[in-house]
Amino acid sequence: MDITITEFHTKKEMYAQMAQHIQNIFNETTDLYAALANTSALMALYLKDINWVGFYLLKNKGLVLGPFQGKPAVAHILVGDGVCGTAVKERSQQRVDDVHSCCNHIACDLNSSSEIVTPIFVNDQVFGVIDIDSPLPSRFDEEDEEGMGLLAEIIAQRVKDFL
Repeated sequence: MDITITEFHTKKEMYAQMAQHIQNIFNETTDLYAALANTSALMALYLKDINWVGFYLLKNKGLVLGPFQGKPAVAHILVGDGVCGTAVKERSQQRVDDVHSCCNHIACDLNSSSEIVTPIFVNDQVFGVIDIDSPLPSRFDEEDEEGMGLLAEIIAQRVKDFL
């Protein structure tokens, strides 16, 4: 698969391009894990100043590590634990500007300084989360929240094809 990243002037344009590529990724396979793996690789290509990006998928009463790009990570997270578990428990996106001041942060990479976690809802149930870490404090902003929300919606729509 050849991904060409064209120039963009705003984050909104970047996320729109990513959304189109994600649609194409899901069109090219009949395997959900393959699609999620390529989606995490795509996000790693597009997003600057990140050191970990991937998925945690809800199974039983906790999150299990899914496809990702970055250093080896915690394999299981309970709902309510860490930023990912909090996103699931509260059913809301979490943005942490300084993970070192976050009392329940679980580090995928000890070099991480900020994090954004976006739940993926399928049929109004949490399917999993997109987790992105950065070595820079306050790396993520409102435009990232909006863009990741768009990507999570597209992924959720496409996950339904596999269920």
